Amino acid sequence: MKYLLDANAYIQAKSLHYRMQVVPGFWEWLDRQFGVGKVGSIRNVYDELAASDDELSDWVKQRRGHFIPVDDEATQNAFAEIADHVVSHETYQEPHVGTFLSGADPWLVAKARVIGAQVVTHESRVGTGSKRVKVPNICDRFQVACFDTFDLLDTLQARFVLP
Repeated sequence: MKYLLDANAYIQAKSLHYRMQVVPGFWEWLDRQFGVGKVGSIRNVYDELAASDDELSDWVKQRRGHFIPVDDEATQNAFAEIADHVVSHETYQEPHVGTFLSGADPWLVAKARVIGAQVVTHESRVGTGSKRVKVPNICDRFQVACFDTFDLLDTLQARFVLP
């Protein structure tokens, strides 16, 4: 897989720009991209999304195979490096450190680093003195490319055209 989606990429698509009943073409496009191995995510993101009780949860539960495991040794080692960095960072503070490390985000960056994928997220970078831990900053630190869904659509030349 070349692109790994953060949970917020799915959630914002469902809640804002690509509501499932309004823009089904987006979700069909995602299925096609999964099918050709370009887009996916990790099981931790699956777990977060499947835990809800909504149409996105139902959609995700029908596509468990699109979410790859993170239990391989290389991903575990990459996660450990990320965790060490976050815990020892001079400005990151609790509860932000604990929140970041207990979710899917560090695993997403670790898996992307291991397989050479790019992370798709709607999080924004924070300044160097921030107490918060954000995916784009961690991606930058570990040399993982990171951008949002709109950039992904441009990169993969998605087109949603009415018949």
